[in-house]
Amino acid sequence: MTDDRKGTVPVWMLATGDARVPALTEDGPMTAERLAELRSVLAGLAEDPIATLEAHPLPDRLDRGRGIPLDAASPLAQHLSQLITQSARSSSASTPAVSEGLYRMVIPAKVAAQFGQGVIRPMAAKGTVCAFRGPLVDSAGKIVGGAKFVPVGPAASAGAVGGAGATAGVAIGGSAMLTVAAPLVLMAVAVGVSAHADGKRQQAIEHITELLEQLQEQELEQEQSALDGCRDAINKATAILLDQGKPGVSLGLDSAVHAINSALGAVDRRLAKWQSALDKLPEGQAVDLGTLTKSFPGIDDHGGVFRAHLELATLAIALKRRVVVLQAVEHAQSDPGNLFENFTRALKRDQQRLDELESGIAGVLVRLSMLELARPSGLRPVFTTAEVDRLMRAAHRIHQLGDGAVVDSRSTDVAIEIARDEDGSVVVFPALPA
Repeated sequence: MTDDRKGTVPVWMLATGDARVPALTEDGPMTAERLAELRSVLAGLAEDPIATLEAHPLPDRLDRGRGIPLDAASPLAQHLSQLITQSARSSSASTPAVSEGLYRMVIPAKVAAQFGQGVIRPMAAKGTVCAFRGPLVDSAGKIVGGAKFVPVGPAASAGAVGGAGATAGVAIGGSAMLTVAAPLVLMAVAVGVSAHADGKRQQAIEHITELLEQLQEQELEQEQSALDGCRDAINKATAILLDQGKPGVSLGLDSAVHAINSALGAVDRRLAKWQSALDKLPEGQAVDLGTLTKSFPGIDDHGGVFRAHLELATLAIALKRRVVVLQAVEHAQSDPGNLFENFTRALKRDQQRLDELESGIAGVLVRLSMLELARPSGLRPVFTTAEVDRLMRAAHRIHQLGDGAVVDSRSTDVAIEIARDEDGSVVVFPALPA
């Protein structure tokens, strides 16, 4: 592998079971476009989920603080090391062994849909550097330039680490470059989705803190404290489960889940009130600002209560997504013979409510952004400059509510980036649209 735009990039075809697919892969190098086509075809034809794993050089600048670090003894790090080592033994001399590097696992949209449509959405965090900024990709993480992807030969059969379930080996009845790696894919997806949800949590906390400094609402501060207090238990449970342990009652995860579920109940009630208030507005007519602020207090202000409620909803949903991932991992690991299917089944079922909740909130924001504000009521034919300015500012802020709201997101390929150091330790970055 070379560190330039014409470099070669080793790529593994990973299956999560004994996938039976036609021999579609190529012996020689292929382009990024061909790799994407091949991944889509394999996802459509294979009986089990298919993913690809690319090995790129580590970028000079890498914001590791956004990811979840795992030491070399962790199951994910060991599975990755195992795949690299075994592949190096059976690969041709033209595909060198890769140790330190940035590994990019891409999950096809068909497979990603099993995790819930709302799990992965664009996330623009302030003051952070994109994890993947190597010379072979652009600022959005897309492969560019003349990079050539060289398929890596099959990994030799290797026992699963820590009882994770499936082994690494050649897929049955398919190409020799298709490797069975269910534990590696499971762990990468679990950590990547968890890191993504934690990134959403951090953004929500920043926004809530800014809003509460202006509002000085004690009740909202208590809601934030109760939710943010769940983080420690979730982090500890994440660490234990990713080491294939069993989280005990002493971690406090049960009480954290109760607090999150209580917060989600409040979100449900607020969403129902918002939807009801919008339904009562006269259709096709301009709405008086005073009428709107009764149901959506502070909607015309940059730091109003309504916006604080939106951020609290984002925080509760993000925390619940992390808990759902933990529950899905625990469920999958309890049945090693049915690892990935159990994971996706549990994750998809529990994500549906969260997806519907997010879509409902997005629908409210879109409807609000489309409202037309009426002129101030009164007998005066002329209004002051201050009144006009306030109305214009309010209209602008309300119309902005729909920016970025996704009512029904379509599934896309999901990329999970893993930085691996020479000592075998890894940092898994938040999953993002590929």
